[in-house]
Amino acid sequence: MIIYPIILAGGAGVRLWPLSRADCPKQFLPLVGAETLLQQTIRRLDGLQEAARPIIVNPGAALSLQKHRQRAEHWVVVRGQAQVTRDQEVFLLAENQATDIPLGAIHRLENPADELLELIEVQFGDYLGEDDIERLEDRYQRDGQG
Repeated sequence: MIIYPIILAGGAGVRLWPLSRADCPKQFLPLVGAETLLQQTIRRLDGLQEAARPIIVNPGAALSLQKHRQRAEHWVVVRGQAQVTRDQEVFLLAENQATDIPLGAIHRLENPADELLELIEVQFGDYLGEDDIERLEDRYQRDGQG
């Protein structure tokens, strides 16, 4: 699954008249700073392909029990059911439900159901590299980092 950001930038250019006109709508004007509104939006999307990614978990499978020192996460269930461990809490999420994983929280994602679990993970922080994963338990015997 690939996530494509879409920037909606249309209009007749009449709300900010006389600055904004049909031949130069507001998204092409540098209203705040030196960049146009469109340029600012594109810059905010830099790195999004790394920050928002789909995760698919097979029935009965689980990701490692882990934590991150430099990022927080937001999980949204797209399909299936997720069992989430977040510090001392263990709870279920159904389709269209979401949760936050704060910076430093010990967490795990499991699929307790008989169908695939699909979710979107959005990462927030100063550094989003895979080497920020500190694995505390791992069914797949990977090293503690990344």
